[in-house]
Amino acid sequence: MRAISIAKEWNLRNEDAARATEKWIAVSDGAGGGGVFADLWSRYLVEHLPDEPIVDYQTFDAWIDGIWEPFYNECEEIAKREGGMILNKFYDEGSFATLVAVWKDGQWISYGDSVAFCYDKKTGKLQHTFGRIVDFNNPPFLINCKDPSDEKGFKSGRFEINEDCIVFAASDALAHYILLMYEVAHKDMYAEELQEAIDAKTKNSNLIKTAMRLRKLYFSEKVIQKLLNCRYKVLLLKHLDCQCRRGFLALDDYSLAIL
Repeated sequence: MRAISIAKEWNLRNEDAARATEKWIAVSDGAGGGGVFADLWSRYLVEHLPDEPIVDYQTFDAWIDGIWEPFYNECEEIAKREGGMILNKFYDEGSFATLVAVWKDGQWISYGDSVAFCYDKKTGKLQHTFGRIVDFNNPPFLINCKDPSDEKGFKSGRFEINEDCIVFAASDALAHYILLMYEVAHKDMYAEELQEAIDAKTKNSNLIKTAMRLRKLYFSEKVIQKLLNCRYKVLLLKHLDCQCRRGFLALDDYSLAIL
């Protein structure tokens, strides 16, 4: 049980947040492309997740409705001290972030493109909370600190967990890498899906084409076990930097939480 979150470079602000407790894990990716205080909002979300599983949109919406105001008031005071563009941007746009969480019983929720996984070491089956790999190209749904959420962006479900399963969650770039490597390791099964993502001609298409050149990929050993061995920030950063240089992983903030 652990959670690690690192910035794309050591000297930059990390807008991701990750947390692991005895009852749940969660990852939130603050969206810096709009609004302000994305790093504070992502951290706030993972720090205020309830111990009881959220099972539907109504419960999720009520939870957000019950926690947003203290965050908004505190950030409003910060924005007032900053003044000018920061204050106007906060009033106009607020703060944005994704969220994915998994409870100990396997119940999960997601809003946006952070992803939770459940990997069965015995069968090699990977369950996850996302759709197709090409969907990473779409703008994600984002939770806003001041505006109502959209039910279309909410997903929930329950993993089938047994003693051979590893449950973990990751922010979008790392999640794309994990899902990509799984599909490349089973390319006969996912050939059509991978080709669709390549044909989209996005930055992710290049990552997929590079990974497709691998002759043989042992997913459990080379992807899952490698990530599990990264028990500290410096180890995870070193490992992910290697995957970036090999052309398998996009440069971004990275978060990994393991239940």
